[in-house]
Amino acid sequence: MIATINIAVYSDALVVLGTAGVVVPMVQRWGLNPVLGYLAAGALLGPLGLGTFVNQIPLLYWLTVVDAKNVAGIAELGVVFLLFLIGLELSWERLVTMRKQVLGLGGLQVSLTALAIGGIVAYAGHTASVAIVLGTCLALSSTAIVLDILSRQSRLTTSTGRASFAVLLAQDLAVVPILMLISVLGADTGGSVLGSISTALWQAALALVAIVVVGRAVLRPLFRQVAATRSSELFIAAILFVICATGVIAAVAGLSMALGAFVAGLLLAETEYRKAIEATIEPFKGLLLGIFFFTVGMGLDLRVILQDPLRILACTAGLILLKSAILYGLGRLFRLSKPVAVETALLLGPGGEFAFVGIGLALTLGAIQPALAGFVLAVTSLTMALLPVLSVIAHRTARHLRPPRPTDPQLLVAPTPLQKHAIVVGYGRVGKVVSSLLREHGVPQTCTDSDAHAVAELRHDGHEIYYGNATDPAFLRACGVMEASAVIVTIHTPKVIDEIVRQVRLLNPDVMIVSRARDAEHARHLCEVGVTDAVPETVEASLQLSEAALVGLGVPTGAAIASIHEHRDVVRAELQRASQKAGAGDTRGIRGQH
Repeated sequence: MIATINIAVYSDALVVLGTAGVVVPMVQRWGLNPVLGYLAAGALLGPLGLGTFVNQIPLLYWLTVVDAKNVAGIAELGVVFLLFLIGLELSWERLVTMRKQVLGLGGLQVSLTALAIGGIVAYAGHTASVAIVLGTCLALSSTAIVLDILSRQSRLTTSTGRASFAVLLAQDLAVVPILMLISVLGADTGGSVLGSISTALWQAALALVAIVVVGRAVLRPLFRQVAATRSSELFIAAILFVICATGVIAAVAGLSMALGAFVAGLLLAETEYRKAIEATIEPFKGLLLGIFFFTVGMGLDLRVILQDPLRILACTAGLILLKSAILYGLGRLFRLSKPVAVETALLLGPGGEFAFVGIGLALTLGAIQPALAGFVLAVTSLTMALLPVLSVIAHRTARHLRPPRPTDPQLLVAPTPLQKHAIVVGYGRVGKVVSSLLREHGVPQTCTDSDAHAVAELRHDGHEIYYGNATDPAFLRACGVMEASAVIVTIHTPKVIDEIVRQVRLLNPDVMIVSRARDAEHARHLCEVGVTDAVPETVEASLQLSEAALVGLGVPTGAAIASIHEHRDVVRAELQRASQKAGAGDTRGIRGQH
């Protein structure tokens, strides 16, 4: 007998997977945050979005999620993975290193913001339980979006990045007790809230101690045995087993599955298998978190926003301003500079993804009314959607608040007038080698670089180098480009190299220009735009690698060197022909490094 397939479950799952594989990559190509893409897709394709029109338009049955319960299990697994990843990213060493900002700045931010929001909710006439739920959930920010924005801007290691990460770390640590607190508030025990909380915390503490003790005794030996098999399939299976097993154990003990997974991640973060686990679950990470955010978006009712847009917008602005004001004050108290405090405050002012988890849990347990939950989640989603805009505003505001740095006198030193000299543009690793060889052979030179900090340090260390922009004709004249015999470009940014060559050729059409190139194609392009000689890094590296290999394999040194020279001449001839076809004038091809 053939089993009947539940078409509704499969069709809803296909919509979620299709969003992860098709819609979100398209959104990312437009430069939008993938988390916002998942949230928007969930709101649009969920049962509260286009899914409401299934009866009128039957085709939407296959394009929308008709019943959120059909993907609830996947969504719950996404939350479990999210908490596991947070635990895996934490470690006692990291907490100790950042304890002042994490426990001080971050801890106070969560506490004070929760009290402020909870007080406003209570003042509005809601119960103490509702005030606690909303205060704690809205105090948290979006770890996923904020860290993604800072990572895309390569600013995680800046003062703003470190301060934001510390606060987000404190918020991640607060997630577990907040979920426990909501579970207690949602359980109608008939006793006092404080008594229920105390009992639940005591039971939870015993359960967590048992999980930690057993985990420390079992996890490391388990992964040692699995790693010894050198089987990636078994390693993946072990990771999934640990995540699900600790989640189930926590659920049996009266805690959430997510809490058990968090503890498992925290325990594994201290083992030597942490990096291997991170690399193994990376493919699952994006998919499961994407499904989680998609299901979060399904809980958004766009009709709530349309019914009362002014109140929604007012609460959205109020939430961002309140949280930002508290965080700015705490930032200044912890001696963050004004620009860093402002930027951190605006980045962490919006709500976060755990508001959906916490309020969703409270809604399931009956601790909050559906209408209020829908309204608050709509406000939270709008604040998160504004994060990219707030990031731009914060960055520009911080830039205007920074006082102008005093100019180092070393940067104002003008180049010494020379004749028949070489101008070396760029004084990094390549530029230093070129400069040392020119000095060794007695060639006069003027070295330049556009990194003010590096130039100041190098001049203080005794290097004769000058600060300036080599694309500026005035600076090139100051370097003596009209009297120079050669201009040697050692930087690696193609567009900047092109502009330097253009300006040099306008000022001195006959000067020799030797430039660094990425590969043969880039070298050919440089010859076409006016470079005399170009040295492609990939070609030269492959030739030198081949020379070392041939000698190591027993080929006579003379024969190996002759073969390398022959191949170098072939590449030089090809570039010569390409430059002659382009009519680039005096282009003598490629000069290899000997």
